[in-house]
Amino acid sequence: MAIASRPLPPRDEPRRPNLARADIQLPAVRDYEQVDREIVGTLRPTLYWFIGLGVAVFFLLIGISAWMYQIYTGLGVAGYNPPVMWGVYIITFVFWIGIGHAGTLISAILYLFRAGFRTTIYRCAEAMTVFAVMTAALFPILHLGRPWKFFWLIPYPNWRYIWPQFKSPLVWDVFAILTYFTISSTFLFIGLIPDIAVLRDRENISPIRKRVFSVLSLGWRNTDSEWRHFARAYLFLAAFSTPLVLSVHSVVSFDFAMALTPGWHTTIFPPYFVAGAIFSGMGMVFTIIIPLRKWFGLRHYVTINHLDAAAKLCLFTSLVVGCAYMSEWFVAWYSGNEAEQQFFANRIWGQWWWASAILYTCNMVLPLTLFVQKLRRSAAWLFIISFTINIGMWFERFVIVVPSLSHEFEPWQWTSYRPTWVDYAILCGSFGWFSMWFMLFIKQLPVIAIAEVKEIVPPKLKTAHAHGVDPSGRHFEFEPDTPGEFA
Repeated sequence: MAIASRPLPPRDEPRRPNLARADIQLPAVRDYEQVDREIVGTLRPTLYWFIGLGVAVFFLLIGISAWMYQIYTGLGVAGYNPPVMWGVYIITFVFWIGIGHAGTLISAILYLFRAGFRTTIYRCAEAMTVFAVMTAALFPILHLGRPWKFFWLIPYPNWRYIWPQFKSPLVWDVFAILTYFTISSTFLFIGLIPDIAVLRDRENISPIRKRVFSVLSLGWRNTDSEWRHFARAYLFLAAFSTPLVLSVHSVVSFDFAMALTPGWHTTIFPPYFVAGAIFSGMGMVFTIIIPLRKWFGLRHYVTINHLDAAAKLCLFTSLVVGCAYMSEWFVAWYSGNEAEQQFFANRIWGQWWWASAILYTCNMVLPLTLFVQKLRRSAAWLFIISFTINIGMWFERFVIVVPSLSHEFEPWQWTSYRPTWVDYAILCGSFGWFSMWFMLFIKQLPVIAIAEVKEIVPPKLKTAHAHGVDPSGRHFEFEPDTPGEFA
């Protein structure tokens, strides 16, 4: 016998699971006011945030102290052992450039493909991109013997009548970094404009912050014409940024591929580097967004469905990177080049077997667990996997740089490499630099895009009316002509 049910008051509503439907992506988010209240509420500083910021600044000071010591003493304290004249600095430079690529992928390419799971994680990835590129830009300077002359890498009219050497990879890196940083920061700022306007219009905001937000929001008034121009500009920047994912890290790979050194002189490096960059960037996205969704109470915005979809993308890039590794082995064997074959044998079974073991375990073996749905939908496991990906991708760059330089053509040149405390300190300082900027960002600007979240939240009713509830206890709260109304 059918029983008619009466709608319950909102405060007596049954607690429903946070399960998405085809028409409702964020079932626990009810209206625009909730979006503003909860996301803007994350901007209030807390004790744990100050502790995290203090830890980041502490590591940054360690790196700065080591750099000052290196400037005073000389680059010899950096562990260079000829012919291994590229070490931790170049390894970490390539690592941070790779970290930045996932932000462009999530914010630009997935936007063009209208991937829904990017909505609540792309802002975090965009900010990560900008700060990762800022971190990577430090290392070509750190690698210089006279870092105060870094501007000599930029072509400009000067009294010395000296032009930069365009055959030098350092000059290529300068152009790659400047281009990528300019486009990425512009893309981040354009997407922030509607959210900055929300912060500007809040009550109980200090006059100084209100004035700053008024300037940054560029007079945004939420009109139809503004949204039309905003959508066109954002689409244009997304399309313009997409080639950067392919070009910037390809240029970085040319630092190695243009040399004749065994293990470097190969045409597979550009796509290999691009796939590895996206893979490492996805790992860092998980490392950042999973703690944030827990500490800020945003698990009903960054849902398990979003993490699941991002994990599938991470798994795909892991498979691509694994294919690139196997292609390297095949090319070394099929080439018949004795120097190349000896280098790979030394890399896998010889002197550097331990680094290769870490590399292949973290980047090829452990990500295969993401084929298991239960693990793919576990935030704790994704966080653990993200750490292993970050470690594995750093060792990938280590295996590319150090074994090649330490095992070149002449046996009398074969040597080893051992980083010093200065290398480790500056590596820690880079993480402190990146974390400091990100910690400051999440308390000044929304880490989740308010405007885009509102686009997937059902509109609020103008007049209250009761339609009853469905068998799961969910209220019918839509106007009859609103998309998503129950039949």
